[in-house]
Amino acid sequence: MRAIWKGAVSFGLVNVPVRVYSATESHDVSFRQVHEADGGRIKYQRVCSIDGAEVPYSEIAKGFETEDGDLVVLTDQDMKDLPSNSTREIAVQKFVPADQIDPLLFEKSYYLEPDQTAAKPYALLRQALLDADRMAVVTVALRQRTTTAVLRVRDDVIVLQTMMWPDEIRTPDFAIDAGAPTDAEVQMAHLLVDTLAGDFHSEDYEDDYATAVQEMVTAKIEGGEVRRTPESTPTTGEVVDLLAALQRSVAAAREARGEAS
Repeated sequence: MRAIWKGAVSFGLVNVPVRVYSATESHDVSFRQVHEADGGRIKYQRVCSIDGAEVPYSEIAKGFETEDGDLVVLTDQDMKDLPSNSTREIAVQKFVPADQIDPLLFEKSYYLEPDQTAAKPYALLRQALLDADRMAVVTVALRQRTTTAVLRVRDDVIVLQTMMWPDEIRTPDFAIDAGAPTDAEVQMAHLLVDTLAGDFHSEDYEDDYATAVQEMVTAKIEGGEVRRTPESTPTTGEVVDLLAALQRSVAAAREARGEAS
């Protein structure tokens, strides 16, 4: 992993230099838009809606649209004049019970690694969080903008989770009027919960859609259903080998769980 940010966690008079790493990565299946007739990739141009001319990046500015539909153009200088925070500090504001924070507020997750000289104070903060069963509410400036976040412990590593601002959480605008359930219905619901009760293990779940797409692509490649276009990048066949290896890995994992390949 590559650190995306360096700074220090400060709580009281204790300062813990840390490196920040993204804790998650997306494995969503992505597709390119192509012309069905010949496989050519679809390209998009930056065209002005008024004069129809293609606009170079150097002439593109930021526009803020008002409720009336008017546009206020903000130049690069305007953006530089906005208040920003470039501090490298993750400042602990308070320690709060973990159950007081609605998971709906959580946004992105990052791992914090201590510098070699800060291993002991890092371990101290980690143990304090575990013993108190609390999260540390912090403020941090990521990408030049100050945000609220929390620190918690996961697998002996302190995790920084940025949070949405309260006004970014939407309120449901619908009502649910299903009437009060009967005692028999409640008992049956409890029975169903008890029947399906268990512990959560993330490895028990997999992205069936991504696996199915991968298998479909592999089958088409092995069947020779590959279109060569002038834009295609020459390959040495290694992609086919990689896809086959991935397919075998999926089959082995399923076999280990006693599932049919």
